[in-house]
Amino acid sequence: MKRVIHMGLPELSEEQLIEIGELAQGVVLKKVFSVLHRSDVKDIEVTARINRNETLDLEVEAYVEVPVFVRVDVERLVDEALEEAYAAVEKRLREIAGKD
Repeated sequence: MKRVIHMGLPELSEEQLIEIGELAQGVVLKKVFSVLHRSDVKDIEVTARINRNETLDLEVEAYVEVPVFVRVDVERLVDEALEEAYAAVEKRLREIAGKD
């Protein structure tokens, strides 16, 4: 299952961009492995891309594959993980904005 969330970002330094991407990835992984055992996951990929055009956009993509015998709604899990990542990134951006 694959889901993507796009979010506009304020102007950030390279270090802050890396931090935001790592935060989003970490939150997704933490959520997935809070529900699934590592042995239940056949494949997982979490990618955070930051595109700079007229605005900065964060794209978080998550792919999780589990064996058929694992009784978990993977689509829902990925959706929840991405929503939690979005919330964590939004909170961090507010913290950064407060410091500037």
